[in-house]
Amino acid sequence: MRLNRRTSATVAGAALVGLALAACGSGGSGDGGTDGGDGGGASEVEVFTWWAAGSEKAGLDALVGAFNEQHPDIEFINGAVAGGAGSAAKDLLQSRLQAQDPPDTFQAHAGAELQDYIDAAQIEDVSDLYDEFGLNDVFPADLVERVTAEDGAIYSIPSNVHRANVVWANPTVLEENGIDPAAQYADLDAWMADLQKLQDAGVTPLSVATTWTQVHLLETVLLASLGAEAYNGLWDGSTDWESAEVTAALEDFETLMSYTNSDRDGLDWPEATQMVIDGQAAFNVMGDWAVAAFEEQGKALGTDFVAFPVPGTDGVFDFLADSFTLPVGAPNPDGAKAWLETVGSLEGQVAFNKAKGSIPARTDADPSEFSEYQQTAIESFGQDTIVSSLAHGAAAPVATLNAISDATSKFTSGGSDLATFQSELASAAQS
Repeated sequence: MRLNRRTSATVAGAALVGLALAACGSGGSGDGGTDGGDGGGASEVEVFTWWAAGSEKAGLDALVGAFNEQHPDIEFINGAVAGGAGSAAKDLLQSRLQAQDPPDTFQAHAGAELQDYIDAAQIEDVSDLYDEFGLNDVFPADLVERVTAEDGAIYSIPSNVHRANVVWANPTVLEENGIDPAAQYADLDAWMADLQKLQDAGVTPLSVATTWTQVHLLETVLLASLGAEAYNGLWDGSTDWESAEVTAALEDFETLMSYTNSDRDGLDWPEATQMVIDGQAAFNVMGDWAVAAFEEQGKALGTDFVAFPVPGTDGVFDFLADSFTLPVGAPNPDGAKAWLETVGSLEGQVAFNKAKGSIPARTDADPSEFSEYQQTAIESFGQDTIVSSLAHGAAAPVATLNAISDATSKFTSGGSDLATFQSELASAAQS
């Protein structure tokens, strides 16, 4: 395990720093909560997510367990829809919202992804719930800033914090091919030298899956090549998408894609991660929800798998957070508020994140309750430079992400050259 190599990873240190930067409010039995209850007479709540399988469903199940303890009189109705990091769920959700048939609450990524819902007046301001549940006392200011919209209001309550810029590797595959699993790559060039060595040996160097995972890889390459400040500039307009620096980053992305599996477009992230677990690929770039996939199969960090920041991004935390909203016209708003209370509660966050592999956002969560990987993530979130994820809704609105995804799919499937790809990305960002 080499995440955040600049620092020690003692539990005590993780506790101090993690508590300075995690986040989410109190719940049924926590300070500032509403002491459980029935959500003001609500009898049910439909919770719409894309957590339909694997560690994601395990996390949801754990959160439901906490909800049932805090609100035993409210029936949980699972509205989960499977497919493509939420793409299928988001399509169905938009149809329901446009038909004025909203669920009581729905999962969304905190940040810019919510802006389209805000602009369409489809979700409510939940700032008052931050006061009611005591969330402002336990959320770090940096996180509150990232979930606050342009109008100064807050429209969701995060259930966790994830890190996107993580490489997962199979040390046995590396050792068998003369590569040190503890190697510390200074940049993408150093890493790609070993990827080439693996490819020459007939090993799949880097597993990837369908389009969204390729966009995920793209954002980490942009971050590694440009640095945090210029990467942020892609989203605030201060970095020119058509600059020579972006061209160089896209050339790195093109090279990395040449090291990936040919069946990628028919896979989703669990299959790509499983290739590393099974020794069919050496490396995979994926968010830290992947750690649960390793651990639920009995794999041990440092022995059966290693993890480290994407080369060139050490000291940077590529941030995203799952969050829940209160839709306009929700049939059971009291049930939704009860669910949001559990989402922000200490009990809910600990249960959920222990199962999902992410870290609690609350400042009063005890790092010693979490895995070795999660403790390093808590520490890193507490001290690294924070940037927002593109692929997971934090950096750009949905329309921009969709246009970037279309351009990426076209490029990686051979439908455009690099110059066209760069031009289409620039157009997507301007839109």
